[in-house]
Amino acid sequence: MLPPALLAMTPLAGQARDWAVDAAQSTLTFKGTYQNEGFNGKFKKFDAAISYDEADLAKAKFDVKIDVASVDTASSERDDSLKGDEFFDPKKFPQAHFVTDSFAKAADGGVEAKGKLTIRDKTQPVTLKVKFAATGDKATLDVDTVLKRADFGLGAGKDWNDIGADVPVHGHLVLTGK
Repeated sequence: MLPPALLAMTPLAGQARDWAVDAAQSTLTFKGTYQNEGFNGKFKKFDAAISYDEADLAKAKFDVKIDVASVDTASSERDDSLKGDEFFDPKKFPQAHFVTDSFAKAADGGVEAKGKLTIRDKTQPVTLKVKFAATGDKATLDVDTVLKRADFGLGAGKDWNDIGADVPVHGHLVLTGK
């Protein structure tokens, strides 16, 4: 039997490591187009519960909640439109939510996370490309995907053909081991 001090230092088998997000250093960004002009945006407030071990993807899990009212595109007019009832409508739908279902090695050798994203009470499957790099108790997690805004009812109600249909999304999380 292991002494209690040694037992406490031994990682639990079959359990992914939990990571705390450093909100001040982490970003959740997206790119959009309006009348064929590109713009960048970000969400200033989001929270993520991350449990990840690349050696045991079956136990990994991401659970991300995004405060959609915190959207910032460096244009108050555009931000007001995004907060309106034809887009995010944060008064009625205050947060977007992504949770993983599974992780797997991709054909290119990377990792993919499959999950479900809910925006405006519309839930769609989403696949993230995952890049994770850890050194001791510090790590970075980068995720990328492309969303179809119409799949979530964003821009519904009017002819919004002057807004791009595809929205590339990138998350860069700075993590500390729990």
